[in-house]
Amino acid sequence: MLTAPLVQIRSISKHFHLPGGWLSGEVRHVYAVDGVDLVIETGETLGLVGESGCGKTTLRRIILRLIEPTAGQVLFAGRDLTTLKGGEMRAMRQQIQVVFQNPLSSLSPRFKVEQIVAEPLVTHRILPKQQIHGQVLELLEQVGLGKQHIDRFPHELSGGQCQRVAIARALSVNPRLLVLDEPTSALDVSVQAQIINLLEDLKKSHGLTYLFISHDLNVVQHISDRIGVMYLGRLVEFGPSEAVFNEPLHPYTKALFGAIPLPVVDRDHELTILEGSVPSPVNPPSGCRFHTRCPYVQEICKQNQPEFRQARPERFVACHFAETN
Repeated sequence: MLTAPLVQIRSISKHFHLPGGWLSGEVRHVYAVDGVDLVIETGETLGLVGESGCGKTTLRRIILRLIEPTAGQVLFAGRDLTTLKGGEMRAMRQQIQVVFQNPLSSLSPRFKVEQIVAEPLVTHRILPKQQIHGQVLELLEQVGLGKQHIDRFPHELSGGQCQRVAIARALSVNPRLLVLDEPTSALDVSVQAQIINLLEDLKKSHGLTYLFISHDLNVVQHISDRIGVMYLGRLVEFGPSEAVFNEPLHPYTKALFGAIPLPVVDRDHELTILEGSVPSPVNPPSGCRFHTRCPYVQEICKQNQPEFRQARPERFVACHFAETN
């Protein structure tokens, strides 16, 4: 029996207003996210990749309801988060938690580990006060820490230990969705592997769904079931992880994956070097937003925005010539 998607993002846009000069009165906007459609299935890990400034973090903030979208809907378990207010949204926040990029800066330096992990339990009144200490110990054990860490401040922990505390805090309210925003990028390589393994174990044991946002394409390939590729505020490719990595359809995806360093020199490894820089989101190009850097650009690319369409089974792409590139 098929289950309904946990998250459905429908035509989401976020345009930030930029005040113009006081003489010209010109009104400008930053098109941070511009018409994104995305589905996260229950129990999957969806990876979201793209260069800095492509809109990944803005999309994350919209899903978490930290900022309001300019247009569109975010459906979580069938409910539109953009319409919820007060107590309804407060209750929904228990089901959607986040783990941030820098573990040390995301933890209060004034709180000990017990206070940090217990704070959501107190805020949402999940347990009686006398049961909180035991629950904190259990959560710490689940993320690979022990009672010896409970009275320490964040600065007394390593980066990996801090990230484990942040994960324990996120798990404390029994969420259904974890938004992981570069959760390993600030850690040493060996510690990254430990955190990734921990996240995979917790996903199985807690029945979690992940939105995994990262620049590290190797990590994304390893952990993700499906991958979405963003460029300049739009989704340009989407599909199963292995299929997207092994046979990317969009020229930007090919260049992005072609730039992954290889531990061993492979003469057959095709390296695509993109010319120019990412255009400004204040004045994005007409037509396909990637056409200013695309090695396969044709006249239609400069004039007409490509439809985000199904090119193959389970594969979606926004390119006029995805089948021929």
